[in-house]
Formats: sequence, C-alpha cells, structure tokens
Amino acid sequence: MRLEYGFQLQECEVPRFAVEAVEGIGKLFTLATLVLNVLATKQRVEIVFHGLNPEDPEKKIQAFKKIVESSPSETSLAYEPGEHGSVPGSSSYYQWLTVGNG
Repeated sequence: MRLEYGFQLQECEVPRFAVEAVEGIGKLFTLATLVLNVLATKQRVEIVFHGLNPEDPEKKIQAFKKIVESSPSETSLAYEPGEHGSVPGSSSYYQWLTVGNG
C-alpha cells in the first residue's frame, strides 16, 4: 500500500521520524542531519527505531547519537528513551526516542 500525504513542518508540533529495520548506516546519517536541522526550529522530535532482532533498535540509537555528537555545531541535545518492545505475532522490535534541545 502506498500513502501520499503532504504537510509543512510548521504545522507539526512534534515532528516524528522512523528508521526501518532494513535501513543501513546511510539512513542514520541522513536522519541525524535532518534532526539537527529540525531542532533549529523545534524543541524536540520523536523517532522510532525498528529492527528484526531485539538488539537492533538500541544499536541504531547508539550509532545515531554518535553521528549527531560528531557535528561541529555546539548543539547540546537531551535524549529520553520511550516505549520499547516487540510487535505481537511478528519478529519486529522497536524503541522510541525523544531528542530535544538540552
């Protein structure tokens, strides 16, 4: 199924992003730069990290943090873990993360 929907960032109080299970490191670099740009105008974003193994979401979060922290900007960010678990009847695991200006 394909769903197309358009909106403007200023219409969204808390932007939310997702990292799919099969996405590689390139997606995390893209996400890190996008999050830094969005946090220039928003207080926080929420991200859900998805994986096929229980360890996958946390590994992706650690890589994401490492990339963000390597930014030359003097941005101080705060990370707050959210709900995590698995989707019943599947081999999908997830972890929510709120990233805000610290």
